[in-house]
Amino acid sequence: VRIEGMTDETTDMFYSCTLCQSFAPSHVCVISPERTGLCGSYNWMDCKAAYEITPTGTNQPVPKGEVLDSKLGQFKGVNEFLYKASRGKLDHYNFYSLMHDPMTTCGCCECVAAVLPLCNGIMAVNREYTGETPCGMKFTTLAGTVGGGLSTPGFVGHGKYNICQRKFLIGDGGLLRMVWMPKMLKEEIAERFKARAKEMGIPDLLDMVADEAVGTTEEEILHFLEEKGHPALTMEPILE
Repeated sequence: VRIEGMTDETTDMFYSCTLCQSFAPSHVCVISPERTGLCGSYNWMDCKAAYEITPTGTNQPVPKGEVLDSKLGQFKGVNEFLYKASRGKLDHYNFYSLMHDPMTTCGCCECVAAVLPLCNGIMAVNREYTGETPCGMKFTTLAGTVGGGLSTPGFVGHGKYNICQRKFLIGDGGLLRMVWMPKMLKEEIAERFKARAKEMGIPDLLDMVADEAVGTTEEEILHFLEEKGHPALTMEPILE
């Protein structure tokens, strides 16, 4: 993937995608090299190409502008664009956090991440998994709850590819917070997950992540996480 070597820090121009505003009026995706579109269909390169082909289309250049918060990922130029594109509904959001003013979500997201307070971590569930999850909601309920173009602290829609990108929820502790994923999702992203975990100094992190075979409630998976010595358990409290 050509965007793999790019970083948000060294890129001055991000791209918007407002393709989904017809059913989520205040939803505005802003796509950076390290935060791909939540639908899984658009990355930064795709948006750049789409804009060059159709300059008046749904993908527009968004000057990043001044960095307002490097940890959570908030940028002045993005905020200004967001205010206009959401028709005044939103004036800011953060690229790298699900706890603090996360990005807006629409119903066509590939996955939804949710906070699991008891486990001091997060879970991610993909659209194809139809079972129960430790946050108490199935994917369809989650997508319906957070998917109307809202910024909902504790929840955020994202693409599968995004999970293993370096900036994935890094404002909350990143991949080290991941405590539960469906087995099918773990298998699908295993190779990239292991490479990223190795980079973060915990090469066997994927084996510490619970799935539905371990349990579908926080109580059920907590024992497993303790047994495995999951790093999320010793990180600072995710709820402030």
